[in-house]
Amino acid sequence: MRNSRPLPSAVLASYHYCETITGQQARNFAYGIRLLPTGQRRALSALYAFARRVDDIGDGTLDPDTKRERLLECRDLLERVRTGTVPQDATDPVALALSHAAGAFPIPLGALDELIDGVLMDVRGHTYENWDDLRFYCRCVAGAIGRLSLGVFGTVPGVRGAARAPEYADTLGLALQLTNILRDVREDAGNGRVYLPAEDLRKFACPETADDLRRYPPPAEADFTALVRFQIQRARELFAEGFKLLPMLDRRSGACVAAMAGIYHRLLDRIAEDPAAVLRGRVALPAPEKVLVAVRGLTGLDARRIARQAHP
Repeated sequence: MRNSRPLPSAVLASYHYCETITGQQARNFAYGIRLLPTGQRRALSALYAFARRVDDIGDGTLDPDTKRERLLECRDLLERVRTGTVPQDATDPVALALSHAAGAFPIPLGALDELIDGVLMDVRGHTYENWDDLRFYCRCVAGAIGRLSLGVFGTVPGVRGAARAPEYADTLGLALQLTNILRDVREDAGNGRVYLPAEDLRKFACPETADDLRRYPPPAEADFTALVRFQIQRARELFAEGFKLLPMLDRRSGACVAAMAGIYHRLLDRIAEDPAAVLRGRVALPAPEKVLVAVRGLTGLDARRIARQAHP
């Protein structure tokens, strides 16, 4: 952070609110950031709380017009944060915490505009013809989070290739989002959403509508297993590229990212073991396995291994 002066009580309370939201609604994320210095942990919690608000609007039960109005209100709030016009006596704790974080770290706030753009795509019921279409959406809703987090982490001074750090952070976000999409195929279809590219669905003779994707087993002619494996390979390539970020981060930041990304990477392996499982329900890691993966990340074991692979 830029200074170490004691924070005003209202700002401290706002950060506490955001950390509570993060701990309750994003346990993997909260677990990953617990080893970070206090200032970074608070800033990431403020970013998460704002992103959670945006996501909850998109996933909620309001009608589309009301959702758009609420998302525009989020964009107005973001503009106040950007221009430094959030008052110190603001009653919205997320606004106050995010405003303070933006003043303490070089956070690329435009990435939060991209997040709102992505959620608006969900509200409009957007579908994706090919990977380029889906990649744009993933950049908005997940790559943006990677770039925002990098604004808080920063890179090691003088590290080789640092100019590409935002690109790697973005790509790692894409890898996590594609893993989410595979995990949630059935759940998303139940909500009328299909994220898998129509071009890929046709390639493997799989149904393209949400109603058809909800049905299990899939039609006899559909090679759903091959479809999922095709996406898994794409996600693994994204992980491999995105993990090049880790050697550019300091030890604690690298451990944080390795812990969070490691859980999703192992989840992808679990899906690969039984691709059709995503049509039967939501695939998840058993709690002990999740803890083990997270601990390996937090202790730096995975970060050091990946760093050696990236820079032998």
